[in-house]
Amino acid sequence: MPPRAYDALMNNEGPAADGGLRLIPFRGLRYVPERVGSLAAVTSPPYDVVVRPDGLHHLESSDPHNIVRLILPQATTPEDRHHQAAQTLTRWLEEGVLAADDEPALYVYEQRKGDVLQRGVIGALALSEPSDGVVLPHEGVMPDIVADRAALMRTTAANLEPLLLTYRGSGRAVGTTAVIERTVRRSPLLSTTTEDGFSHRLWCVTDAGEQAEIQEDLKRHQAMIADGHHRWATYLRLRAEHTSPGPWNYGLVLLIDS
Repeated sequence: MPPRAYDALMNNEGPAADGGLRLIPFRGLRYVPERVGSLAAVTSPPYDVVVRPDGLHHLESSDPHNIVRLILPQATTPEDRHHQAAQTLTRWLEEGVLAADDEPALYVYEQRKGDVLQRGVIGALALSEPSDGVVLPHEGVMPDIVADRAALMRTTAANLEPLLLTYRGSGRAVGTTAVIERTVRRSPLLSTTTEDGFSHRLWCVTDAGEQAEIQEDLKRHQAMIADGHHRWATYLRLRAEHTSPGPWNYGLVLLIDS
């Protein structure tokens, strides 16, 4: 479910001046269920854990619209790969395989298998440097991978997959947790079970009061990168290339209370 966050973020200002996490809504770009074989067939693990070549071929053959064709396009040169992803994204939009939501939202995401349950909120997070102490990395990155991811994002003008951040909540059903627990009582926008046995559900939060409740809560927290150090470094690289505020001041994240 790849959100193309750039256009939706053009009118937002820079990071919050008081530190902490600043999460804003965006118009997510989602698969239209009726236009694909199944939602399970168009999902993929993060680009860096797709086993190649067997896992890549399996995903490509599971459905002609599998997201792996955007996050790991196949062509002779890096430039050709990035342009192929951009052309594929444009074609899927024109064909109605993907469609943008009508209004900006934060998204509640749930993953479950047996006793394992993860719930979190997806949004566009204001970027910060490690020295700011807001988003904390704990791994190094390889420059060539950052350069490749940045080129892919520039060419597609899209945030194709979120990174995973964890933060420490209060342990009580308040703030973000309270909104999540109310939200999951409603019917989800999307639900599917992937071949690994995990069920996935997605809801949108469009109510201004609930969005404010989440934002007020998160601005008191810092987060650690659980998965996605190269994507975070890519976000920072793209931001450094621009002198004025814009969509490059934000990155797509999934925030989970640890």
